[in-house]
Amino acid sequence: MQPRQTIIEIFSTFVQFAGDRFSRWAIESSLRRSIQSCIKQAPQETSEYFWTLYWYKFWQVPETQVLAKQHLTAYFQEPCYWVSQKTVTNFASTQYQLSDCFQIAIAQVDKILKGYNPNQGFSLKNYASAIFSGAIRETLRQNSEIDICSDWGLLRKITKKFLVESLQNAGLSPEDINAYILAWECFKTLYIPTKTGTSRQLPPPDDVIWQAIAKTYNTQTTHQVNAQTLEKWLLNSAKAVRRYRYPQPESLNVPKGGDDGWEWLDNLPGSQQESLINEILAQEAEQTRISQQTEINKILVLAIAQLEPELQQIVKLYYGEELTQNQIAKQLQMQQYTISRRLKKAQEALLRSLANWSRDNLHITVTSDLLKSINTVMEEWLRNYY
Repeated sequence: MQPRQTIIEIFSTFVQFAGDRFSRWAIESSLRRSIQSCIKQAPQETSEYFWTLYWYKFWQVPETQVLAKQHLTAYFQEPCYWVSQKTVTNFASTQYQLSDCFQIAIAQVDKILKGYNPNQGFSLKNYASAIFSGAIRETLRQNSEIDICSDWGLLRKITKKFLVESLQNAGLSPEDINAYILAWECFKTLYIPTKTGTSRQLPPPDDVIWQAIAKTYNTQTTHQVNAQTLEKWLLNSAKAVRRYRYPQPESLNVPKGGDDGWEWLDNLPGSQQESLINEILAQEAEQTRISQQTEINKILVLAIAQLEPELQQIVKLYYGEELTQNQIAKQLQMQQYTISRRLKKAQEALLRSLANWSRDNLHITVTSDLLKSINTVMEEWLRNYY
């Protein structure tokens, strides 16, 4: 992939795939006109960081939220692509291609914008990369489990809460959802695997079990149904679960709709734009931000060096070689739960060092939300560091 060079390109172009490989940068003409006009208002500003913060501020304004999100989605294209490529390379056995992982990740734009806080001293790009990586990994983990389960094995493994969410996502009415849930509860109560090792590839119930499920269901509702109807409901439930767990992502690369009828720029009130530029100029402090990032790097490197040698080794294997806890346990001849405890101990020590620095140098109150945000950035830093 050829990196984008100018601010106009960075905030108005989108990745195009061909044969699951990067093909070209596609220009969204309305976004291009928008960013060109904004640059004319502040030609002295050539910093990527400035324009990232600029659009993030506009995203917080309801009238310009859509426009700002589109510009930031364009901005996220490169980090999303590189995170997707790295994940696919590290998980070569996965059935998902680079373009699949890219779409899974870029769908997290709303989550990124809602969770980001520029006052915490971390760049939006690094924060987004951590969210992208986590979303792809979690999807791969969840679907590897779903993909190897039969419909009946899947229905026995899911929770009621997740099934309700899946049925709601499928558009079922509350009455139908209640009926499906009751059918599922009867199924789970009466159909229990009798052989070990069959929970995933569980075969369908036999006729005797189906009749028992139907009888139990009909004693709990006035709407009587037969076993064939219940089987259909349960199969529909399994289908809804698979779709909810792994939705077919719509392409978010290029904004929808034509751009001939109106311009994005129509949504930018002139006085608001000017005041926002002044606000950003007043708080930008580019050199301070760079200094803070350098200091953060030093803090974490020092914190790692202060860990016990065994903890350093576990952290390196986990983040550098991307081994699972079970693989690390085998390599170090320990129990998995021991690895889990020691990895958590190391993570907490590093997080504590970073949180204390944020409190003492940035004068930020350490809250649970702040710790969650810092932890996300720290995880991505560790992967890059190793």
